[in-house]
Amino acid sequence: MINLHHLKSGDTVITNFGGVEKPGKIIQVDHIEKKVLVATENENEFWYDLDNLQPVHLTPETLLKLQFHVDDAQSGPGKGTLYVRGPFSVRWFPDGHEPLLVLHYRDEFRELKHHITLNELENHYHGMTNFHLD
Repeated sequence: MINLHHLKSGDTVITNFGGVEKPGKIIQVDHIEKKVLVATENENEFWYDLDNLQPVHLTPETLLKLQFHVDDAQSGPGKGTLYVRGPFSVRWFPDGHEPLLVLHYRDEFRELKHHITLNELENHYHGMTNFHLD
């Protein structure tokens, strides 16, 4: 289940309405009602309970869909795989390595010891760059 406090406008989640799952972007979070307004692919907006939202698990394939590319020159055994998008990068190490992920933007590094979801990456990206990851 998703933690309401980790959700922000612009984050990507999976919605579940009547058993049909669709990806969507968060438009607004209502902390009092504990509901989230999400726009799905058809630009349809709907308020969802947290029970009807799932995170998108971050994978290397997800990074490639987000227009990151692998920097082969800086990837390899012991170095993990470096995914780059402009001045922002994600270094992905094999399971068991600590840290598992290293996020880098200009002079800021964030070392993460566990797998994260796409919305968590989006929040790190926004926090480091002041831009949304689209």
